[in-house]
Amino acid sequence: MPGTFRFSFGPWNIHEGADPFGPMVRPTVPFAEKLTLYKKLGFDGVQFHDDDAVPELNDKSSAQIEKEAQEMRRMLEGEGLVAEFVAPRLWEDSRTIDGGFTANSERDRQYAIDRTRQCIDIARAVGTNFMVVWLAREGTYIREAKDAKLAVERLVTAINQMLAHDSDIRIAIEPKPNEPMDLAYIPTIGHAIGLSYLTDDPSRVGSLVESAHAILAGLDPSDEMAYALAHNKLWSVHLNDQNGLKFDEDKAFGAVDLRRAFMQVWVLDRSGYGRNGEFVGLDVKAMRTQKAEQATQHLSNSREIFLALLDVVRGLDAERIDSLIAERNYELLEMEIIRALMGRS
Repeated sequence: MPGTFRFSFGPWNIHEGADPFGPMVRPTVPFAEKLTLYKKLGFDGVQFHDDDAVPELNDKSSAQIEKEAQEMRRMLEGEGLVAEFVAPRLWEDSRTIDGGFTANSERDRQYAIDRTRQCIDIARAVGTNFMVVWLAREGTYIREAKDAKLAVERLVTAINQMLAHDSDIRIAIEPKPNEPMDLAYIPTIGHAIGLSYLTDDPSRVGSLVESAHAILAGLDPSDEMAYALAHNKLWSVHLNDQNGLKFDEDKAFGAVDLRRAFMQVWVLDRSGYGRNGEFVGLDVKAMRTQKAEQATQHLSNSREIFLALLDVVRGLDAERIDSLIAERNYELLEMEIIRALMGRS
């Protein structure tokens, strides 16, 4: 049975347009104002970093953090929204220069664990038991600087401490092959799922596939999704697009390769993704050239493209497709797909 799709994005997707080569080009949109845009754009879920929910949390007491997280939940409820997940933002602190969970410094590793425990508490306070772990700096610039086997063991230890902190928390690992680190220890979904089976409770450790991250690894996003689905470990997605093997562009979903985007929708829909409440998440950047009043168009465009491709997937003649596969007539099968994408079927 096909799934029912709900959409989410993170507040960082509405941004000022700064990049490594230039300053902000759009004014900052207050967080509360961002929340009012979700429903208007057709989105039901909010993706959080811990300090999106509780700003400057390193400077606040546990009681303050709990209070502000509960206030955030009330803001969400007031807008008819829910928190999809909360993720610890470990990569911007000076104590994570050499990584968080895999840092050579025991003190820095402890900071990463403590911050992640706080993140779990924030997640529960805003109404979700789902946490995403992007292992942003869990890698190295030169291989000799760290023991790669020990790094994996330290990641397992860190995840076990997360699982022990809250018996209901579910953790999705989001892999990426590079950027900001040159060499990442968990670069693909296969690595993420392999890591999950080393933990104390693999049933609570899954994965999130981001389209661009798969492309940066030289892989097809739909294959990464299918692999995770085969393990029942695809718990969220970040859909976007990417112009080849370069920096992480986070372009609107389907904007570069419509056929590749179609296959992601095909895999998700035919596998029943969404039946258990999973969100179709976006992680997309507005072009730096976009004016402030049009700086949410990348979000509505991505959702529109997904739903249009969903219509194409569901509009295909299933018997015809199955017949071509049985006949091994893959050339004509491909043409059927291309005709459908061109609106000529």
